[in-house]
Amino acid sequence: MNQSTVTEPEPSAPAKESSGVLTTAQLVEALPGALRKLDPRQLIATPVMLVVEAGAMLTTVLSVLDPSTLGWMVTVWLWLTVVFGALAESVAEGRGKAQAASLRALQTETTAHRRLPGGGVEEVASTSLHTGDVVVVAAGERIPGDGEVIEGVASVDESAVTGESAPVIRESGGDRSAVTGGTVVLSDQIAVRITSEPGQSFVDRMISLVEGSARQKTPNEIALNVLLGALTVIFVVVCVTLYPVARYADADQSVLVLVALLVCLIPTTIGALLSAIGIAGMDRLVRRNVLAMSGRAVEAAGDIDVLLLDKTGTITLGNRHATELLALDGVSDEELAEAALLSSLADETPEGRSVVELVGGRRPVPAGATLVEFSATTRMSGIDLDGREVRKGAASAVAAWAEQRDAQLDELVERVSSSGGTPLVVAEAAGGRRRLLGVIHLKDVVKPGMRERFDELRSMGIRTVMITGDNATTAHAIAAEAGVDDVLAEATPEDKLGLIRQEQQGGRLVAMCGDGTNDAPALAQADVGVAMNTGTVAAKEAGNMVDLDSDPTKLIDVVEIGKQLLITRGALTTFSVANDVAKYFAILPAMFVVAFPQLDVLNVMQLSSPGSAIVSAVVFNALIIVLLIPLALRGVKYTPSSASALLRRNLLIYGIGGLIAPFIGIKLIDLVVSLLPGL
Repeated sequence: MNQSTVTEPEPSAPAKESSGVLTTAQLVEALPGALRKLDPRQLIATPVMLVVEAGAMLTTVLSVLDPSTLGWMVTVWLWLTVVFGALAESVAEGRGKAQAASLRALQTETTAHRRLPGGGVEEVASTSLHTGDVVVVAAGERIPGDGEVIEGVASVDESAVTGESAPVIRESGGDRSAVTGGTVVLSDQIAVRITSEPGQSFVDRMISLVEGSARQKTPNEIALNVLLGALTVIFVVVCVTLYPVARYADADQSVLVLVALLVCLIPTTIGALLSAIGIAGMDRLVRRNVLAMSGRAVEAAGDIDVLLLDKTGTITLGNRHATELLALDGVSDEELAEAALLSSLADETPEGRSVVELVGGRRPVPAGATLVEFSATTRMSGIDLDGREVRKGAASAVAAWAEQRDAQLDELVERVSSSGGTPLVVAEAAGGRRRLLGVIHLKDVVKPGMRERFDELRSMGIRTVMITGDNATTAHAIAAEAGVDDVLAEATPEDKLGLIRQEQQGGRLVAMCGDGTNDAPALAQADVGVAMNTGTVAAKEAGNMVDLDSDPTKLIDVVEIGKQLLITRGALTTFSVANDVAKYFAILPAMFVVAFPQLDVLNVMQLSSPGSAIVSAVVFNALIIVLLIPLALRGVKYTPSSASALLRRNLLIYGIGGLIAPFIGIKLIDLVVSLLPGL
């Protein structure tokens, strides 16, 4: 088989988290997209902005028929309000375009070596591959499509997708069998069964998600849109009702002013920013290398009550480490250390290497020695040297090999187990006599900072449950050290699924992560199921999120991003509703003060003239959208606290702030606008 060499430049990884600060280049780049969104057929999805555009069209006609400085100022700023609203969404979508461009580089058509039914291979274009085809990929070749490794093991460069420069191992028959099209095999050779059709690969879906084209509005977003639409209808009715009053009071240009009043009173701020908030929330996930297959999952993450976490690799480092040697009476520490070292020379597991490191580092295998590798049958490893046999392994297996029991050994084994560790017993046979030497304490080390993170989750009102296959004694010891709220020990796939259903029946939302086929039922059942990118296709299809870094602790970040999305939406909605109050004090006195001088008492901002008051309110209404775009993109800062505390903070900052800011802003704009002739 001919091997092709990948010569095209590697695409850059998805961009990481950035601030919400807007640059001139971003605004210029997003402007054409914003102008395209002025099409009423697109704005119909945002009723508030559709009403603003209809008002802008009406004032345009009125200004053409009866030109005036007030008319044209209101008209221009109403159009700018619509443009600024479309610009917010366009900027949010534009932040994903650079990521999409780098991902498209992965889709370069390559030559694939497809296996023929009768044996042998044929060269075909990667775009002609279909589900079920088997391709052979050698070192230096690009994997032509999404699939599962069915033969072999290889080192794969996935940096173009995950951003991580370190290669990963992909192998058949395990939970690390999934491969992504466009990644590169660095060593060895693997056979891959294709699991996606052309145009439906993981990268295709990722491109759609980061561009926003695949984003569906979430239930909460739809509900809020309905509420905004209802408020808009109410204010339309109010303004139409005011028209006879305005005519009776001989209010000048009453239709023009009523349109300005309507636009200022309907919730234009949140109406303009709502879509951008949703897009930015998914964008923040993408920048953490997490793909949300639905906006519903992102929202659900913000409302999670219960978090299920695997012990190994999530709460703990995953690889147990030897932390101490416990010698039996009559056995010196040096004698136990030497036996532990000799019995670990054939053990290439992380645990075996940690024993070697604990007792002083690796040394060459003695000449003439026979290494006894670990096997699931014997549950021991060791060495045979000069008539001496040394063994290390599970307590029951080594005790059976040594054909003896020891009360002190049983006590040491129990002590290690009850502390959350794993005991390995060391024994030797020499001169026809076998004896037990002592215990190696293996400890599954809790990751640094996990207790603090669980404390944060607890302050959010989230209960954490550690899932493990360990026995109950070991599981509870690790849980106590990590600060987890609850434990599911000796867990089977059925146990996980049962626990999730039990929690959901109690009205709670559940999140979990997994990577294996046996995790698929639980991932599908969970409200938020985060599948590891290294996992099986079944796991990725069952979850509603995929973590490209395959870092199970990312689930905690997902919850925080979900909460930030909900808080941002709530905060800006509060601000939008609150800042309408000042506009009453600006426009209503301006409309009726001539006919009803008593209304001048409402002119608390002491605006220069009725015309200046109306224009200032309209200008502020437009500019506040632009000023809040960075906050919508970045999100309101989230700090772990109770729901009541978050509500108080939002009301204090965005409620009172929304009341005060317009009074200041409209007054400052009035000082400038009043200088224009004709107002």
